[in-house]
Amino acid sequence: MKRYIIGITGASGSVLAKRLLSYLSDTEAELHIIATDMGKKVFEFETGIPWTQFLSTINQNKAEICSYDNNDMFASVASGSFVTDAMMIVPCSMATAAKIATGTGGNLLCRAADVCLKEKTKLVISPREAPLNSIHLKNLLTLSENGSMILPPVPMFYAKSEDYNDLMDGIVGRILKSAGIENNLYTEWRG
Repeated sequence: MKRYIIGITGASGSVLAKRLLSYLSDTEAELHIIATDMGKKVFEFETGIPWTQFLSTINQNKAEICSYDNNDMFASVASGSFVTDAMMIVPCSMATAAKIATGTGGNLLCRAADVCLKEKTKLVISPREAPLNSIHLKNLLTLSENGSMILPPVPMFYAKSEDYNDLMDGIVGRILKSAGIENNLYTEWRG
């Protein structure tokens, strides 16, 4: 069974986290979810769904789901001996990206990402900020140079879709593909 860690921060873009978790929860996988306190608040604000209610809903699907307190540094995902297939941080705030890039994170989400970097496990970071300043860019470059995939939530405009859900599926599909997860959420460009 595949094992994935999903991190959710307080950056705007909770609809992407919701779609990602909804998709993955309907697969035969272990999902280890770490949401920051602000991530939970922004999720509720942007989706209109209480975080605990959403977790209960996806917990009824195929996947085995474990949710962690972001302050629980004794959690299994904090150790390199806990082998995972990939970690995705969707959305990723610039503050979280900076903490991961500099190794100064003092919470479980940052520690799990640090473990992925040191163990050379796929780490997909979807930063949600615009415009980006030089500090943001340097931190993202540091993460990229250390093996992370930086995948901003940019729609595939060439798909010519005017449907919001199709645009979101395209982004989530690319995040999944970058984590090594085959999916049918979008159609690859064929020219």
